[in-house]
Amino acid sequence: MPDDPLRDFNTRPEASAQEALCACNAAPSFAAQVAAGRPYASAEALVARAGEVSRALPWAEVQAALAAHPRIGDRPQGSSPEATASRSEQSGMTTAADSVRAAIIEGNRAYEDRFDQVFLIRAAGRSAEEMLAELERRLRNSPAQEQAEVTEQLAQITALRVQGLLA
Repeated sequence: MPDDPLRDFNTRPEASAQEALCACNAAPSFAAQVAAGRPYASAEALVARAGEVSRALPWAEVQAALAAHPRIGDRPQGSSPEATASRSEQSGMTTAADSVRAAIIEGNRAYEDRFDQVFLIRAAGRSAEEMLAELERRLRNSPAQEQAEVTEQLAQITALRVQGLLA
């Protein structure tokens, strides 16, 4: 019988399921909330639940999750699941022109000065130029607008990583 990643996830011990989910979203309550919903009837149901939980996180937990994300343009070090995922997700940066890389570094500094947090964006499927344009656009957000955008970006990243668990 072929491997069934969803069945494997649904039948893992609680601690193992939570450990796998922590690599998808480091918010303190995320893994326990999603793991508690097992068994999931489909991969789509698991991904949807991960998105729901991510979007409902209190801001303090979103900030905790941000701590696990490197800056756009930085090469995450190490072999942790988060570092591995970030390297893959930021593959659009590998071909970026030096001028785009420099603008992203400068934009990261401005963003961190303005919002006192790392700029978070779903990098998967985006070019460096698209990420730079989003960074520049989001620098004009109010703090409340940016909190909403960060929460949504975290949910999108989380969904992609949960999909990766099941691949």
